[in-house]
Amino acid sequence: MSWGVDNLPYGVFSRPGQAPRVGVRYGDKVLDLAPALHDEVFDAPSLNPFMARGRTAWHDTRTLIRNKLTGDLAVTERHLVPLEQVRLHMPFEVADYVDFYCSIDHASNIGQIFRPGTEPLQPNWRHLPVGYHGRAGTVVVSGTPVRRPHGQLGRGAFGPCAKLDIEAELGFVVGVPTELGSPAGAFEDHVFGVTLVNDWSARDIQSWEYVPLGPFLAKSFATSISPWITPLEALPRVPGRAQDPEPADYLRRRADWGLDISLEVLLNGEVVSRPPYASMYWTPDQMLAHMTVNGASLRTGDLFASGTISGPSRGERGSFIELTWNGSDPLKLASGETRSFLEDGDTVTIRATAGAVTLGEVSGIIV
Repeated sequence: MSWGVDNLPYGVFSRPGQAPRVGVRYGDKVLDLAPALHDEVFDAPSLNPFMARGRTAWHDTRTLIRNKLTGDLAVTERHLVPLEQVRLHMPFEVADYVDFYCSIDHASNIGQIFRPGTEPLQPNWRHLPVGYHGRAGTVVVSGTPVRRPHGQLGRGAFGPCAKLDIEAELGFVVGVPTELGSPAGAFEDHVFGVTLVNDWSARDIQSWEYVPLGPFLAKSFATSISPWITPLEALPRVPGRAQDPEPADYLRRRADWGLDISLEVLLNGEVVSRPPYASMYWTPDQMLAHMTVNGASLRTGDLFASGTISGPSRGERGSFIELTWNGSDPLKLASGETRSFLEDGDTVTIRATAGAVTLGEVSGIIV
């Protein structure tokens, strides 16, 4: 069972008339952790207090939950709540949000689209994981409608975005903070787990505003995440993609933090892409090392995302700007419709699996 004891993602739920609290998904139910474990840290509307306890507590709690679910279920059963009886909320309070640009296939495609006839990758790309700061306040839980943004589209032009896009990503949630001026330690000592991310993008606004500082209004209007945070312990790890040239010492990999995760992108229920996370050039431990090497501090609830996940073939691209080559080669859907970019009323869902473990899904409708 994909939602079995090898998975056990955390989320925040509520019953009608009750306050939100922390639970763990098991099958088609949610285990209410506060009474099940007799621990008031879970009687909170956010995972942040639990995540701040650190790696040993994360491991011990996961072991305890597994033991309870594989032991005498008669004791635990009264704390299992059917999913259809609950509402899911934002699983944690987002402190800061950073988005990276870690897929060499995605970066190469974007370079070819916007700088045809030149080297697709910028000179710095193979030397550091490129990133930018986003807005924590516009990170929303799956199911939240996404309003089409307005902005400047060119010289003297203002209006609604005509090239609304997605970015299929994997997000990493920080539990243990650092002090200002001190780089982070080992990746697994700070990062609690992962969540699926759709970093919605307004490509026409972006193409006008991004020179010379980078994305701003084109990315800050909405970023959707899954309601479930999958612990690092549940994920199958693989060696990261080979890198050339060898990165700087602080970016050298000390452990295998490549992740074997398969994503699917669905437009109005139809699968249009299957991005493979294992193809990413920069791994999340390298992202964390780069993000903090200058002394920037981590806070409990920080979210950093991988950037668009794309593979080498068309069917593995994690954004519509790549899938349609900036609209020049529209997608042909089973309904007979075509799409270059998203239209009002479209629903995009991203789902993923990691071996026998499901990461759930993140979904949003354009309004």
